Amino acid sequence: MLYSLAADSLLVVHFLFICFVLLGGLLLIKWRWMIFLHLPAATWGALVEFNSWICPLTPWEKQLRNAAGEASYETGCIEHYLMPLIYPTNLTYDMQIVLGSIVIIVNLLVYTWLGLRQTGIRDKGDGPGVG
Repeated sequence: MLYSLAADSLLVVHFLFICFVLLGGLLLIKWRWMIFLHLPAATWGALVEFNSWICPLTPWEKQLRNAAGEASYETGCIEHYLMPLIYPTNLTYDMQIVLGSIVIIVNLLVYTWLGLRQTGIRDKGDGPGVG
């Protein structure tokens, strides 16, 4: 029971980390210091996808599931839990490139928007040179 709870908790942490990788740049609106946590996390997330690495949380969750007497899964966490929700087929390298690219594109957009916002250039057209 305890191992099963630990595995489920780790799965939640893993999911929250994935959300942070993808959308954590938005936290910089309120807390600028989050850049020191988010940039390394986003870099890690993109590298994991581009290089087909396995996140260290996945084997740890599998070990906890095995210790709980539950059936483990052969694929990675994303493939096992998230991919069936997003794609009907197994995760391929091409899909991983797309996922890694989405991480980069979303974060580039967020950081660009934050940078423009900080420098005073707004969508209203009241940026530098408008007189």
